[in-house]
Amino acid sequence: MNQTLFSVKDLSVGFGNAAQSTPVVKSVSFTLERGKTLALVGESGSGKSVTALSILKLLPAHQTFYPSGQVIYQDEDLLQASEARLREIRGNRVGMIFQEPMTSLNPLHKIERQITETLRLHRGIKGPAAHARALELLELVGIDSAEERLGHYPHELSGGQRQRVMIAMALANEPELLIADEPTTALDVTIQQQILELLKDLQQKLGMSVLLITHDLNIVRRYADNVCVMYQGEIVEQQQCDQLFEAPAHPYTRKLLDAEPQGRPAILNDTPAPLLSVDHLRVWFPIKKGLFKKTVDYFKAVDGVSIKLQRGETLGVVGESGSGKTTLAMALLRLTASQGKIRFKDQSVDQLKQSEIKPLRQQMQIVFQDPYGSLSPRMPIADIVAEGLGVQGIKDNEEIEARVIQVLRDVGLDPDVRHRYPHEFSGGQRQRIAIARALILKPELIVLDEPTSALDRTVQKQIVELLLDLQRRYRLSYLFISHDLSVVRALSHNVLVMHKGKVVESGPADAIFYTPHHPYTRELLHAAGLKEQ
Repeated sequence: MNQTLFSVKDLSVGFGNAAQSTPVVKSVSFTLERGKTLALVGESGSGKSVTALSILKLLPAHQTFYPSGQVIYQDEDLLQASEARLREIRGNRVGMIFQEPMTSLNPLHKIERQITETLRLHRGIKGPAAHARALELLELVGIDSAEERLGHYPHELSGGQRQRVMIAMALANEPELLIADEPTTALDVTIQQQILELLKDLQQKLGMSVLLITHDLNIVRRYADNVCVMYQGEIVEQQQCDQLFEAPAHPYTRKLLDAEPQGRPAILNDTPAPLLSVDHLRVWFPIKKGLFKKTVDYFKAVDGVSIKLQRGETLGVVGESGSGKTTLAMALLRLTASQGKIRFKDQSVDQLKQSEIKPLRQQMQIVFQDPYGSLSPRMPIADIVAEGLGVQGIKDNEEIEARVIQVLRDVGLDPDVRHRYPHEFSGGQRQRIAIARALILKPELIVLDEPTSALDRTVQKQIVELLLDLQRRYRLSYLFISHDLSVVRALSHNVLVMHKGKVVESGPADAIFYTPHHPYTRELLHAAGLKEQ
């Protein structure tokens, strides 16, 4: 029996005017074997997703052209197939999981309708039979209370549950090929492991092939059979997975493999200099029910957390989504109402009014997770970075410009870019701009809320190195929130592990990573592939 399911031969893809545009994917060739997993890896912009979407011609037809190539399935070139033929294959013989489930699911339709749509279109299954199949699929992908979830809208599910729904939709008609485009990028490490183990289990049960698109080589090492490395639209290396990790041939592959965040934070002074202390901090949100909205219980987002942070120290805060990490940070900065003692530089701040705490904002800054969403698209970089200076009463234009130029240099950006807008920068550059905005006020504490989660591994490494350098130069203290444990290990002196609003383990970073005591900490390390560290 022929083991080749799909063959991509000399595929080139371009956008816009075919006569004037340079292809973004150039002469790509690979084969997908039955029952195997092929990983397409590379940084953002390397052409991975464009290549995958071209297999089913899912790119906008009026903007896309194919200078060369074939996509062979059952002796048929899909690039030459009619739209009607492609609709027969999409969602039927080939399923696809998109990167962001919240934008891929229809917010106006309940989960059952979205799953049964593909059953109705391809197999004519309706009514009770479709309901039974949708329920079976949700149970297959491991969603609890599946019957209840069928009646929910996407916003009522967690990120991991939404991704499982996407998998259920993709598997509804038992496809021969599943294309998974960054299926775990925004998920916690434990959920990420569950999703990948689920895909591997379903692959064995159904005998399907998987095309896995990712920039995370840790995932590739654990789940792929073969690997294609893409760089600037070309496949620069193609090997079996084990061989690629043992003996990478191309310099770019070696660069990716070396991109694991490394380094250690600066050694702390022997004499502690307390900066921030928190005692028994609580953030409880009331749960109201009934006609008169009576409080019947509380959601304990942060429940009795105590921390200490000294000058020049990085405290890593880890845990899954919903563990209370970000709520803790918002409470420390007095951006969320809380109960408990908060002291900053020997001053009690938990009872201060907002007008009284405003002067302290200069010394306590934050960098948010999404470097694009946190920057105004209507403001040039100079105005974004300098905004805090105006809030703090600094009006001298020459001083403002000088400080903007200096801080852009501090974060590794050319000051000449200050007149450009956020959309003109890459993700890594935007995150440097966000760090510059926090740094320009010369703070002593910076809260970093998942600042590297949306970035490629090579860019993550650069940001980690930048943060370590800034900390050494300015003796900054960081509260670093992340679910990426390798980044936390590179940056943190001490680590706080949170689970359901409580601290389950805390201590020096080496102790947490090398000799964890709590089962939840060990679970996190195992899911991140750091069990043997």
